[in-house]
Amino acid sequence: MKTIDALNVYYRDLNSSIDEVVKTDKTINLKNVFGQRYIGRGLPEEVKLKIYGTPGNDMAAYMDGAELEIFGNGQDAVGNTMNCGRVIVHGSCGDTLGYAMRGGEIYVEGDVGYRVGIHMKEYKEMKPIIVAGGKAGEFLGEYMAGGAIILLGLNLSKGENITGRFCGTGMHGGVIYLNGNEDKYKFGKEAVKVDITNEDILFLKKHIDFYEKTFQKDLNHLKLESFSKYAAVNKNPYSNMYCTY
Repeated sequence: MKTIDALNVYYRDLNSSIDEVVKTDKTINLKNVFGQRYIGRGLPEEVKLKIYGTPGNDMAAYMDGAELEIFGNGQDAVGNTMNCGRVIVHGSCGDTLGYAMRGGEIYVEGDVGYRVGIHMKEYKEMKPIIVAGGKAGEFLGEYMAGGAIILLGLNLSKGENITGRFCGTGMHGGVIYLNGNEDKYKFGKEAVKVDITNEDILFLKKHIDFYEKTFQKDLNHLKLESFSKYAAVNKNPYSNMYCTY
């Protein structure tokens, strides 16, 4: 295992060092990371990075199979247009997490920001998954076209909502699961609450079990059948905006 000290290293130089090391060593420890952007961009499978600190924007952008484990918080646009692989964040993340994400999994121990899952999409076996242990900001799943978002809402204060307003605005695919079965969640007109199925329960169990094991949480109190599921009303809501021939 190779260790790279990122202290005061310019982001381009740091990413160049990572590219060079992975030619011979697929496992790297990055220490003293402080705001360097694009860490893990385009990295292929078999590469594993353990990141200590706070990486900058667009971590795991276009990532193609690697695994990143962050012992700290993530900033904005983690997993931007990510193809496959896994990101584990032992902390919270900022806005636009999973922007245009096309595959792979992102697990966040804490809260996530605004516009999480915006433009997420799926194709055949490629199905992106985002699991967050806390709450999310406004516009969750905006223009979402595929994949799944799971919010566990752990450690919410009394009266605190698991999401902000305008969730699912422009949504035309994928699903959003929220811990709780209340009707107060503020979703856009393009998304509707639907019934939880046995298939949903198995799907939730699989990903929540991984979250529980990874972050060493006891989640036996969660009642999976009490989760709320939201899906798109229309699979092609913008068809009248384009010419057909």
